[in-house]
Amino acid sequence: MNINLLLRSILIISLVLFGLLYAVLSWLRSRDQNRSQQSLDQQIFHKNKLRFKDRWQQFLQASYVFSIKIPLLSSYVRKIRKRLSGIHAYDEYHLRLKVMNLTLTILGILSISLILLYVMNSSLAFILLVAMTAVVINSLLIDMYVNSHEKRLLLQMVDLFSDVRHRYHQHGMVVEALYESTETAGHEVSLHVRKIYAALNATDPSEELERYYEASPNRFLKAFAGISYMIMEFGDKVKEQGSIYLQGLSGLTKEIHLEILRRSRLDYLLKGLNLIALAPVFFTKPIEHWARNSFPAMDEFYMSKLGYIAKILIYVIIIIAYLFMQKLQQYDETSYRAGKTKRTWEQMLSSIDLYKRFTLLWAPKPQTPGYAKMVRLLKDSNTATRYEWFYIRRFTLFLLTFVVSMSVVMFLHTSARNHIMYDPVSGDHIFGQMTADQKKQAKQLSDKDLEIMKEVNMSPTSSYEDIASRLENTKKQGHEKDDMVTSANRIVQKLEAYGSEYLKWWELLLCISISFTAYQFPLWMLYFQRKVRYMDMRHEVYEFHTVISMLREMDRISVEEILEWMDRFAVIFKIPIQRCLINFDNGAELALHELKEEIRFADFQRIVDKLLLAVEKIPVAQAFDDLESEMSFYFEQRKQEYEKTIDTKAGLGKIIGFTPMYALIFMYLVIPLIGMSFVQMSVYYEQIQKI
Repeated sequence: MNINLLLRSILIISLVLFGLLYAVLSWLRSRDQNRSQQSLDQQIFHKNKLRFKDRWQQFLQASYVFSIKIPLLSSYVRKIRKRLSGIHAYDEYHLRLKVMNLTLTILGILSISLILLYVMNSSLAFILLVAMTAVVINSLLIDMYVNSHEKRLLLQMVDLFSDVRHRYHQHGMVVEALYESTETAGHEVSLHVRKIYAALNATDPSEELERYYEASPNRFLKAFAGISYMIMEFGDKVKEQGSIYLQGLSGLTKEIHLEILRRSRLDYLLKGLNLIALAPVFFTKPIEHWARNSFPAMDEFYMSKLGYIAKILIYVIIIIAYLFMQKLQQYDETSYRAGKTKRTWEQMLSSIDLYKRFTLLWAPKPQTPGYAKMVRLLKDSNTATRYEWFYIRRFTLFLLTFVVSMSVVMFLHTSARNHIMYDPVSGDHIFGQMTADQKKQAKQLSDKDLEIMKEVNMSPTSSYEDIASRLENTKKQGHEKDDMVTSANRIVQKLEAYGSEYLKWWELLLCISISFTAYQFPLWMLYFQRKVRYMDMRHEVYEFHTVISMLREMDRISVEEILEWMDRFAVIFKIPIQRCLINFDNGAELALHELKEEIRFADFQRIVDKLLLAVEKIPVAQAFDDLESEMSFYFEQRKQEYEKTIDTKAGLGKIIGFTPMYALIFMYLVIPLIGMSFVQMSVYYEQIQKI
């Protein structure tokens, strides 16, 4: 009995264990099947994703080839390509992808926005305004995209220099350090490092680097390529402070950190102000529509000359505010590049001999103080515009502004006359809208007034008695005498207002004043360019200091070789330095004195003074023995200038960014509403006195 019970227990336990084992094995098998199915699904998903990505890239490449063949679209695509070519250089495939991706994104956003705005308001004036705004937003989107990529390139350069420093410690060779650093560098910066590596290993490294300098997206990569070639050619030296090459990398890293901080802080302080400055463009029509529906008396303002002038002023304020915001957010103070020439519209107009002669009648004559002052200003601002072309630009702007301003004045007079003739007679309502019957009655009164006005040939000298007699002949039975008096007075007022709509002397004087402002605007821009150009000069002089600090430690270095290296790095000072090198063999001191006289920038002149000392009197290293302290001082000075500039830009940005919104609210709604309220109150007061 015990044995049977034991056997049964063993059987039951075995069956239970078997069941549990079967369940576990079934669960494990189902889990493996689920995992394999999930893995298969993921592979299919990734495969479809890659297939979609490949198809999308093929579509972008085909779109690029197609868009280049379309006239207007091709110029737009080439413009975007030019902005992105410095960042995505030497990678044609990815460059085309980025160009078409940005192009399609911008065109898609603008197309959808234009369609929605057209559905909201289909008037021609509003569509033209929105088209102008689309052009502005297009520029804004491109700038945002390019600036974000430029900032990412700077961040990648910081990691690159750190990696190059580490590799240089390992191998002690510049070329090997560059080659190995490309494996871990970011995509954008690795393209430039590979190009620098190829240039250093070329048959003629100097010529290849010159080509790279022209395509370099920023001055930091240009300086990095230059000092790498310098160390490869002359060799490195270890001083008390350490390796010359590593000191150069440290200086570039500090400069990049300063630039990144400047961009980040400026982006944070001015973030969104561009859109705030443009936003009032889309609110002018809704505000006008709401004011007309709520306050019928506002129709008289919006349809009058004052209304048109207020609207034009608001649009002008919006455009000026946006342009100033773009200038405040600009990172590169100037886009000047030495040696670049392009045929301009001023040059084309200068080929018209009669127009050129007439323009130069207003310009200072040669060998006069005014002529010398203007030539010096053109040279200081580093503009490629000639003296004759500059005055052609000024005079052409004067003519165009005068024509446009006179056209606006004549349009305002014509529009005011049309409103006097055809607008329905306004009622005495302050709030709410007129009913359909009231609108019909107001239109009938307006048509009747126009009929009488045409009978008197729209003459503002028509008497009250003449108009009253004509009303008496055309009046219908049931009209009261008070209605007759009111109609006669209204027609007399309309005729007087119609007769006053002509070009007045002060309007002509105002147009001339505006045109003279446009005439002076290019001159003001030259003064502005000369001022902001000093910052670029300081950047370039600091690069010269970096180069000279490395060259002065080289054995048997000469002043002429230093000038040759300065010429490789120069942008603003390139042409004067090249002229100095040409004249150097005819007399070193004379050539350096001419260079000093030609460039009147104190920091650069100090470099020339030290080069003069190093020509014959003392060695180069001794002439530049205080260079480290000067570089440290200039760095701290520019750091303080950046902080002041950013604070100034932030304060101006807040004022300029919100000015269009304030102008819209007060000039287009609050002040007109208050003025119309006072006018209506005075009318009601007169009516109350007559009771």
